[in-house]
Amino acid sequence: MAIKESTAPAVNGASRQFDAIIIGAGFSGLYQLHKLRDDLGLNAVILEKADGVGGTWYWNRYPGARCDSESYYYCYSFNKEIEQEWSWSERYPEHPEIRKYLNFVADKLDLKRDIRLNTEVTSAAFDDATNTWTVRTKDGQSLSAPFLITAVGCLSTANVPQMKGLETFEGKWYHTGLWPHEGVDLTGKRVGQIGTGSTGIQAAPVIAEQSQHLTVFQRTANYSIPARNGPVTAEEVKHTRENYDDIWKLARAGTNGHPFSISTQSALSVSDAERQEIYEKAWERGGLRFRASFSDVLQNADANLTASDFLRDKIKTVVKNPEIAEMLTPRDHGFATKRPPIDSGYFETFNRDNVLLVDIKAEPIVEVTPKGIRTTRQEYELDIIVFATGFDALTGPLVNLNISGSHGAKLKDEWAAGPRTYLGLQSPKFPNLFTITGPGSPSVLCNMPIAIEQHVDWITDCIRQMRDKGLKRIEADTDSAEKWVAHVNEAADATLLPMASSSWYLGANVPGKPRVFMPYAGGFARYTAICNDVAQSGYRGFALS
Repeated sequence: MAIKESTAPAVNGASRQFDAIIIGAGFSGLYQLHKLRDDLGLNAVILEKADGVGGTWYWNRYPGARCDSESYYYCYSFNKEIEQEWSWSERYPEHPEIRKYLNFVADKLDLKRDIRLNTEVTSAAFDDATNTWTVRTKDGQSLSAPFLITAVGCLSTANVPQMKGLETFEGKWYHTGLWPHEGVDLTGKRVGQIGTGSTGIQAAPVIAEQSQHLTVFQRTANYSIPARNGPVTAEEVKHTRENYDDIWKLARAGTNGHPFSISTQSALSVSDAERQEIYEKAWERGGLRFRASFSDVLQNADANLTASDFLRDKIKTVVKNPEIAEMLTPRDHGFATKRPPIDSGYFETFNRDNVLLVDIKAEPIVEVTPKGIRTTRQEYELDIIVFATGFDALTGPLVNLNISGSHGAKLKDEWAAGPRTYLGLQSPKFPNLFTITGPGSPSVLCNMPIAIEQHVDWITDCIRQMRDKGLKRIEADTDSAEKWVAHVNEAADATLLPMASSSWYLGANVPGKPRVFMPYAGGFARYTAICNDVAQSGYRGFALS
């Protein structure tokens, strides 16, 4: 699908003073700009390092890249007019269509005039005397505003492993999160893919189809549910438009921001035959709704085992070679304790004659050679290496902004042992800095657009009330942040999520990163109620002046 991307010029002329500066022009930044500019009448600007809008979806263009929430709710809910005008073509839209949608929204709301593209932020510093943030950019700009809002996304800092010998490789290598926009011609190429998380599971089937040969280097076997992707019918579009309010009401009332209910019955409360039938129906429907089959899949280890065993059996059924099937079968974690991928023919890919699976726990990678990758057992000759190794999630995009807060406190130092936030919205020592879907909020455990809207609405209301009352500064209390971090851990420990030691929820995919469970696992509806209560109590836990 060819789409025209935004190449809007720098905005606001040579202006350097703003009411608010927003970093990032994805789902978060676009909505935040709309709310501050059009609802509050503020002079706000977005700084975006790319040359077009789209955020995460601007960069993620690897083969097979698409969202894993269904399109009818992987979108904004705040504007019914947009909803009535836009039609998705697929149940799970591919990356070009998501960018087309975000450009449609940006044009519809006339946002591009206040977006500075090709503007990479290199640092941000707070001045205690003036309660002002100064942001500096790679091209030498210096911009100031009382409020700084990061809309940089949770999955936007590519994690490229430091591999011995990579600089000697005579072929080409790519990271899925920084895929060339012109695409990569894989015809006749021997490709090595490192990583089998959500990205790798999406990419492998397409790479296998396009290349001469694909070697998949797997560290951790993963569960995956078939997406059952297909065209969106006219009837489905009509249903979404007619039931707009009910769909979003249901999404906001749920645990993960999806407009479907989680079963109220335990996986252990039904007969084996009934449980099997429920799982089979969920498998045939496909998608993330499989998790909602029973109430306790993520709370009770025995209940989780029923889902895990069902999916392990499916892998054996799909993959023809029993040895390969066993290599692809997860044994070290339960289903959905890591991000649960959905796929289009992932396990079937390993039935192809041109696909080889290498277990790098059994034969670790030693080095990259000029001709390919050498493990402890042999050398695999390759023309292209694809790193599907994910991101420095949640904290990486924020730490990389080089943020200095009150009295010079550096975010990278304050978060050295793990992120310290209050509600995932602010960190102590960083006044007037808001983080949209930051660590300590539901973020990646949730349907992202609805989590983003909740944060943006909260931030906008907060700034509105501050301005109405003549307040200049808001900062999270240290004690409140510590209590919130403890609550985030309690919420995680009430689930099976922390048991997956290889999960990027814990930062386990990045060498040297602290092992701390980062997102809030207490549920979207519960989190929203807490945030609302904090605001209604006069922003309890924040210092205002």
